[in-house]
Amino acid sequence: MNQEELNEILRLHELWLTRSPEGIRADLHRVNLYGADLHGVNLYGADLQGADLSGADLEGADLREVDFEDANLQRANLREANLYTTDLQEVNFKGADLQGADLRGANLREANLREANLEKSYLYKANLEGANLQGANLQVVDLREASLQKANLYGANLYKTNLYGATLCEANLQGATLCKADLREVDFEDANLQRANLEDANLEGADFYGADLQGAILQGGNMNRNKANIKS
Repeated sequence: MNQEELNEILRLHELWLTRSPEGIRADLHRVNLYGADLHGVNLYGADLQGADLSGADLEGADLREVDFEDANLQRANLREANLYTTDLQEVNFKGADLQGADLRGANLREANLREANLEKSYLYKANLEGANLQGANLQVVDLREASLQKANLYGANLYKTNLYGATLCEANLQGATLCKADLREVDFEDANLQRANLEDANLEGADFYGADLQGAILQGGNMNRNKANIKS
């Protein structure tokens, strides 16, 4: 598909969004959009099922309610994109740039976010159960009340990230950086925290029951260890 054809589909989609009789919902089902320029476009409710969006520019795009089933967003630019409550289950975001993206309430269950950049993104109450976040950049992210049960966060960077009330049961956090993170009321039951760095993190009310803390760094002035359950 060339840029002219794509622009026409986007024009008709904009009309569809305004309920114009001339409008047509964007159908980009299994279309090759490798490296496409979709910067700032409004694709609300579009069909991108099975589309190849690897390397595409979707910075600032409105992607709410988009059907991304089986889509490939590897290395795509999704900076400040709006993905609020969007279903992204099992989507491939490997190496993608999601800095500042709105992913509040999104379903990222078993999504591939390996080495993705999620710095300063918003993942409040997002579902990341079983997601692959190995080596991901999660610095200063809002992960309050998010579900990360059985997620793979091996070597991930969660510096200054807000995980207040999040669930990380059985998650793999080997070698992860959690320095200065807000870990109040976090459930780490049976999680793997071997060699994780929790220096200067706030652990008030955190539950580490059954967690593996071998080699983990648990030091710092903001560590309220007396209020954290660190039985193992």
